[in-house]
Amino acid sequence: MAKKVTSKTETPQEKPAMEMVRQDVDIAVEKRLVALYTLQSVDSEIDKIKIIRGELPQAIQDLEDEIAGLETRIQNFNNEIETTNKKMETEKNEIAEHNEMIKKYQKQQDNVRNNREFEAINKEIEYKSLQIQLCERHIKEANAHIKEMQQHISAAELLLENRRKDLEAKKEELDGIIKETEKDETRLRSKSEEQEKFIEPRYLSAYKRIRNAARNGLAVVTIDRDACGGCFSKIPPQRQTEIKMHKKVIVCEHCGRILVDDAIADMAKENLSK
Repeated sequence: MAKKVTSKTETPQEKPAMEMVRQDVDIAVEKRLVALYTLQSVDSEIDKIKIIRGELPQAIQDLEDEIAGLETRIQNFNNEIETTNKKMETEKNEIAEHNEMIKKYQKQQDNVRNNREFEAINKEIEYKSLQIQLCERHIKEANAHIKEMQQHISAAELLLENRRKDLEAKKEELDGIIKETEKDETRLRSKSEEQEKFIEPRYLSAYKRIRNAARNGLAVVTIDRDACGGCFSKIPPQRQTEIKMHKKVIVCEHCGRILVDDAIADMAKENLSK
């Protein structure tokens, strides 16, 4: 005798758990989470463009700083040469004054009345001669110092010229990359600003703070194999259920990143494709 087959009506208790979770969704929170994940996706794309540029912006900044330093160094050398020339001019004036005094003393020697006066004047002449020698030595040292400064200036100017060429080449390279990615970056930045309008200031501020603290720039991540997609720490089942309910913004207890489920990620992808 064949068994009688009876039909069985599916009760609400037998509905898939995910469907039941979806019934309890807070629409406002869900929209906020979608906007946050969409913003993260856009910002990550912008980060990729920055990676394409590589270290060029920093290299350009370093070259600009080095060029500014070389220009300051050359200016300091020139200022030192100018100061040394003024000192040399002073020494030359002193030599001229000493020579005038020697001539004056020599005339006085013709009118001395005794040997003591002659010796006294002769000592003055000798003293002035020593002063002239000292001034001449200072002038010689100053000339040597100026030559040394001029050598430093020549070396700095050569290095400056090379660094300016390097800077120009780096800027041209960066401009080429920017030109290639400019359209995409403009579109993405516009999309990023658009998404920020849908996020309350406190959540947006928290997003930016977390993003700046994270090395990979990820502030909003999905659950991957029962773990946080940012720090890969395990997430308890109960916590995962709460995340899927979309009733509040939940963060990873270990790294502080905002956690979302695949449903939010899918909605964000649809949002981006519009």
